[in-house]
Amino acid sequence: MRRFMQFFYRLLYHPFAFTYDLVAWVVSFGKWKDWVLSIFPYIEGTRLLELGHGPGHLQRFLRSRGLDSAAIDESTQMGRLAKRKLGRSHKLARGLSQAIPFPAGAFDTVISTFPSEYIFDPQTLQEIQRVLTPGGRLIVLPTAFPSNKLLKWLFKVTGESPEALDQAVQERLLQPFLDAGFQVEVETKELKSSRLVIVLARK
Repeated sequence: MRRFMQFFYRLLYHPFAFTYDLVAWVVSFGKWKDWVLSIFPYIEGTRLLELGHGPGHLQRFLRSRGLDSAAIDESTQMGRLAKRKLGRSHKLARGLSQAIPFPAGAFDTVISTFPSEYIFDPQTLQEIQRVLTPGGRLIVLPTAFPSNKLLKWLFKVTGESPEALDQAVQERLLQPFLDAGFQVEVETKELKSSRLVIVLARK
């Protein structure tokens, strides 16, 4: 299953990148953009870096708020989509999070919404430490749970609870960031019909 999901994500981010918004809308029951934009209140400072910008929705939102936002993505196809969305105002680069193409101390906040496993790579976290200012913040939105009748039924059938699942997710998420030297907390944020899990890490 893990290999299948890796293959699926590679298709989604590369040859089928044009379907990304549709797939995201379907799997989130139409809440994907709301989830991504929910990280805005946690941002500190004005110099921002997004890891994995995808089709560029968050970049457009941040720049509309007057923030100095740059972003990287490994996918050439996602880069094309985002550049069309942002026009000439973009600050996008193609690159890997394990080798961020920006100087040390360049950013007050680094953001990553719904990243794949690269966000837990020690090299990625080392690079984030490098490009953050002293005391800078890393915001990661790794997962969200839509609250709908189907999920409530599944929780009831399986005997699980959303709270227990949240706790398991939090415990699994904390360690890589602690190992990388961050001060870290995991916050659960309730939105209408959704529960988000957000990692807040301090350099």
